[in-house]
Amino acid sequence: MNKEAFRKISYGLYLVSSVQDGKFNGQIANSMFQVTSEPSTIAVSINKENLTHSYIKASRVFSVSILSEEAPMTFIGLFGFKSGRDVDKFKNVQYRVGKTGAPIVMDNAVAYLEVKLIQELECGSHTIFVGEVVDYDNLGNDPPMTYAYYHTVRKGKAPKTAPSYQAEEPKAVVAKAASYVCSICGYVYDPAAGEPEHGAPAGTPFEDLPDDWTCPVCGADKSHFEREA
Repeated sequence: MNKEAFRKISYGLYLVSSVQDGKFNGQIANSMFQVTSEPSTIAVSINKENLTHSYIKASRVFSVSILSEEAPMTFIGLFGFKSGRDVDKFKNVQYRVGKTGAPIVMDNAVAYLEVKLIQELECGSHTIFVGEVVDYDNLGNDPPMTYAYYHTVRKGKAPKTAPSYQAEEPKAVVAKAASYVCSICGYVYDPAAGEPEHGAPAGTPFEDLPDDWTCPVCGADKSHFEREA
């Protein structure tokens, strides 16, 4: 069987946020879809290990921010590869509190949905939360981010807690300057391309990056990078 079959399934890229005891948290999710139009209901799949999962279970409300293609990788890294147990993800993010009390992230969003939970479906490592949409709005005309665009154009990866996660198959070794992979988020530093936006011109070997250089996606330091096989 070829696992590439799973990569043919279409997804979007969404920011799911919730609240518990006055605290906010959010995460990136790709498995979200509309279930019915009357009433308007949606479903989202959330890993049981994630903090957002416990927030939704407790408050029974959540929001979905539909992300723009232009959303910075650092923004996706904050909500996709960092835990709200360790950092306050909302500290420097523009958001507003919706009618349910759930936070709605406005930064890098083209639209949002605010949802009240009506049903839960346990599915192994994940829970599918089904909710009725109680508020929504369009925020811009930029194209929404699809997972295919995130993966092929933005070179993004899925965290291991994502329902769509697939381990990368080993690739044949090609003779060229070594690329290095972030063990936290899967970002690949390619010396041929460099990271001009972060002070690394094209052609800069990984070894020559400054000691304080960090992953442009998740912020991990150089010690978390491994030479690509």
